[in-house]
Amino acid sequence: HSSNGKCTEKLSSSAVNRMLMEFLIYCGRAVFIFYPVYLTGYLGLSISWVLLCMFVLTWWKKNRQWKDARIGSAIDFCSLQMASWVGYVLEQAWPFFGIYMEKLLRENIQKSVRTCSTALKAFTFTKIHFGHVPLKITGIRAYTHEVEHREVILDMNLSYSGDVDIDAQVNSAITAGVKGLKLHGMMRVVLEPLIGQAPLVGGVTFFFIRRPTLEINWTGMTNVLDSPETIVDIIASLMVLPNRMCIPLIDQVKMDQMRFPLPRGVVRVHLLEARDLVAKDTYMMGLVKGKSDPYATLRVGNIHFKSKTIKENLHPKWNEVYEFVVHEAPGQELELELYDEDTDKDDFLGRYNLDLGEVKKGKQMDQWFALEDIQHGEVHLKLQWFSLQTDTSLMKESTDNLACAMLAVYLDNATDLPKDGREAADRHKHGKNPKEERLTKRVACPNSFVEFSIDKDVKKSKVVYASKDPVWEEGFTFFVRNVKAQQLSIQVKEPEKKNPLGVLNLPLSRLLNTSNLTLDQRFLLERSGATSQIKLKATLRILKLEEPPPKPIVNPPSEVKQQQTKQAGNTSVSNPSNAPSSSNAVSSKEIPVVSTPKQVPTSPNEGYLAQRRGSFQAPENRKESSSSANLRRFDSHSLLSENSIASSRFDLSDGATYPEAIRNHQGSFGEIELVIRYATLRRKLVVVVNSCRNLFPCSENGTDSYVRLYLLPDQTWKHRKKTHVKKRTTNPVFNEKVEFDVLLEQAQTRKLDVSVKNNKMLVSRERKDIGSIIIDLSEMDLVKGITAW
Repeated sequence: HSSNGKCTEKLSSSAVNRMLMEFLIYCGRAVFIFYPVYLTGYLGLSISWVLLCMFVLTWWKKNRQWKDARIGSAIDFCSLQMASWVGYVLEQAWPFFGIYMEKLLRENIQKSVRTCSTALKAFTFTKIHFGHVPLKITGIRAYTHEVEHREVILDMNLSYSGDVDIDAQVNSAITAGVKGLKLHGMMRVVLEPLIGQAPLVGGVTFFFIRRPTLEINWTGMTNVLDSPETIVDIIASLMVLPNRMCIPLIDQVKMDQMRFPLPRGVVRVHLLEARDLVAKDTYMMGLVKGKSDPYATLRVGNIHFKSKTIKENLHPKWNEVYEFVVHEAPGQELELELYDEDTDKDDFLGRYNLDLGEVKKGKQMDQWFALEDIQHGEVHLKLQWFSLQTDTSLMKESTDNLACAMLAVYLDNATDLPKDGREAADRHKHGKNPKEERLTKRVACPNSFVEFSIDKDVKKSKVVYASKDPVWEEGFTFFVRNVKAQQLSIQVKEPEKKNPLGVLNLPLSRLLNTSNLTLDQRFLLERSGATSQIKLKATLRILKLEEPPPKPIVNPPSEVKQQQTKQAGNTSVSNPSNAPSSSNAVSSKEIPVVSTPKQVPTSPNEGYLAQRRGSFQAPENRKESSSSANLRRFDSHSLLSENSIASSRFDLSDGATYPEAIRNHQGSFGEIELVIRYATLRRKLVVVVNSCRNLFPCSENGTDSYVRLYLLPDQTWKHRKKTHVKKRTTNPVFNEKVEFDVLLEQAQTRKLDVSVKNNKMLVSRERKDIGSIIIDLSEMDLVKGITAW
């Protein structure tokens, strides 16, 4: 800066070299284009040939663009209309579905209910009507990436609000029924394996990834139930992960692989603390506000935990650890809810849902999450992703009571069980030989279930009624803390009876000497019949903590560092450490933004945003950077930088200064609304520039603005995308779509460079940028998409 306060504009040597290089490239392209025209004249050919070639080339380009746009629109239309077509099929087939369900309830369910208890021997369905309103599928999503080559995965959003009417008579004095049912949830349908012969698919598996929302209108004696939680738990045990409904279409399909494939991994959740919670306890009829007694509930699928309660504390510290088996990632979510414990009804303090696919992708996460559906509050979680390995050298015995391995057990069936536990006990006591057993008269077949346990972790199968050869086909998972010392205890039992039908103890160390750490066979039951056996498959997997990928460190160019050093004493900048304590919270609806290290906030509010959005700057450099002077300020709605990657793409004003009005502006530079998603069928990254609002006015009549986009690191002229210019407005509406040809795996590692520019003349010595932003695409679910300002 000169002594008289005027700004002297100088172009750096690198900027001059870049301008000369761009000028030479421009001249080379001009020669390449106009030389054929000169050659045509030199050879005496008619200019009509040149015009004809130009016309054909232009027509071909326009036709190609029109064809691509038409194909893309057709694919989008088909994707949107698929759910409607399936809905039409369901509407047409619904009456026949009602006939099938009535037959199923009367011939199978009614018989099973009667045999399960003597008190229900007279149970009868008196009325079965599934109504006229069919199940609706409001959306279908197909996965083409992160799936196996021989499978198809579909997610269907189900919505049912039907006039179902079912009445049942328990006995002459008791009736029960349901009149009206509402069900909403997302069902995943897996078609596998794909085969080369009819019917092209070996089997169909479907299940709910998360608990569906269920509302039931009870009639008869069942109207004493105020909540459908009991029924929801029954549905969870049948159709919510890890349980699945499977329909094999060919004989060669292995049911154990369909019903209970190995999980994707294990997530360890550290519930550390919360802060700034809402005070729910009040005194003196609400005139005096107290505190809260918070506790947390964590759920993944049908597995849920409850933390301890911290009395009278709005900043509780739990420091508790929970472990969950993850069967589908992405898909399954960690559902966290906070409540204030009261004597009557617990008050809601907020919730946060996190897709475990994000944990699998990031390997480890340690951050604050802003609670949703509440005024304020945050929760601090640390999440770790463990992969499942077969290498026993990776096994480390637990010293803190946490798991070092996971055991997956698939229970298939049992054969030739004794009629009851007393018969098994008598045989074990007196030692009858097989010939005597065959002469023993048997009466009714037993009702049986299987109880698995590893120490205090006990899990039970469903009950199979009146069968000496029961078939369960269920899967279970256990966390193992000491493979060499622990064992799996198996008991085949009868409901409400003491004596087991058979027992089996399986030391887990036995699996260490097997192929692929798996035992799949029939085991002879002890204290049971002479030929009583149980068939199961036990698979052991070692837990390996995955390390997060290294984070890139972006440093400003040396010339900018020198410029910052020279100007360090001219401008004072506030320290980001003055930001409020909630600065590390992450909102689930916020677009992840990467700021350049040289940008330092000039107010506490800006420091808050800087920490919320994160920086790739190394920790040891933050203190030094925070005291740097004369750096380009950014606020909660805009990112401006003399050195910003977003502001120097094929721009002849590179190295020039910003207009004086922008340099002196202290408020917001505006906001931009973007829609970012990945079209999997077309393999394109789609960015819709909707509009901007409250842009900085570059003149009295507003601003002539347009939006320029790059998908970094591609920075050349041919990779540049831009919208049309909207003139004389600070709230332009673009509604323009741009597309980048990139694979999903590549897009998830890239950054999107978006800049809003003022449409000035090319000869201007001032920069065109109004504001710019760099969006890290690795931090968002591109397939699901995001819309945000």
